[in-house]
Amino acid sequence: MKLGVFTVLFSEKSLEETLGYVSSKGIEAVELGTGGYPGNAHCNVDELLNDADKLQRFKQQISDHGLVISALSCHTNPLHPQKKFSEPADELLVKTMQLASELGVPVVNTFSGCPGDHEQALYPNWPVAAWPSDFQEILKWQWEEKLIPYWKEKNALAESLNVKIGLELHGGFSVHTPATMLRLREACGPAIGANLDPSHMWWQGIDPVEAIKILGRENAIHHFHAKDTIIDQQNMNRNGLTDMTDYSQMRDRAWYFRTVGFGHDQKTWADIISTLRLYDYDYVVSIEHEDGLMSVEEGFTKAVDNLMPLLLREPTAKMWWT
Repeated sequence: MKLGVFTVLFSEKSLEETLGYVSSKGIEAVELGTGGYPGNAHCNVDELLNDADKLQRFKQQISDHGLVISALSCHTNPLHPQKKFSEPADELLVKTMQLASELGVPVVNTFSGCPGDHEQALYPNWPVAAWPSDFQEILKWQWEEKLIPYWKEKNALAESLNVKIGLELHGGFSVHTPATMLRLREACGPAIGANLDPSHMWWQGIDPVEAIKILGRENAIHHFHAKDTIIDQQNMNRNGLTDMTDYSQMRDRAWYFRTVGFGHDQKTWADIISTLRLYDYDYVVSIEHEDGLMSVEEGFTKAVDNLMPLLLREPTAKMWWT
């Protein structure tokens, strides 16, 4: 395994400054945003696709710092019912996949998207209840008319470019649980898998270790984010899982993100890392920082310090004791 970081947290720094800083902390891989919600501070898709010299210098810059690119990330909603949002998102995804292929980067991370509830809808509709039956009808329409056709096409493109698509299982989007991930993968193809972030499992009441087992059995984990979550049970009792309280109002929220080790203990994270290896994920563990109680540098550094002793770096040995 390698320890990585999603560099969007250092968007105020130049690429060169970021690479120097993270490599000095022992980071071995970077995940780069290409646009959408993460922005493209460190990776301009159009520039790199249209200028072979810039592309070569970019690759050299990464390798000069002893780093690899674990993934390119363009988290957006390509199924947004308003075309002014969905069309640029789709174009960005396609270009990001093309750039990943050019760079030899194996994974492109994004969201599944969430459609509206009919062709003239203006906003996404995320059904979260099985009854009344209206919600089931919306869900059926979304999957049959939007999700499956779109991602079947993108799976074919990914296979032609020799890249994989890592969908982040995130609330508010159609693919947000192991079950919805596997449903889409079965319908559309194996190039589609998970960019698994345990923080989003915890707030949905899902044990990340069990999520790894469910997805790992199907070889459906393409990338992994390292971020923690804390549950405030008093606020959870009041607001429930689907808490709409603004993220900035942390005292009143049912849950909020923490840096690794500040929501769950080292044993929990050791179990997560060990289960990843048990189910054959020996790729990058990419730190994502969204902790409102810590600065970027402090949250990142503490995540590195907490994860570094837990990573399993050497290949498994022969079981000499059996």
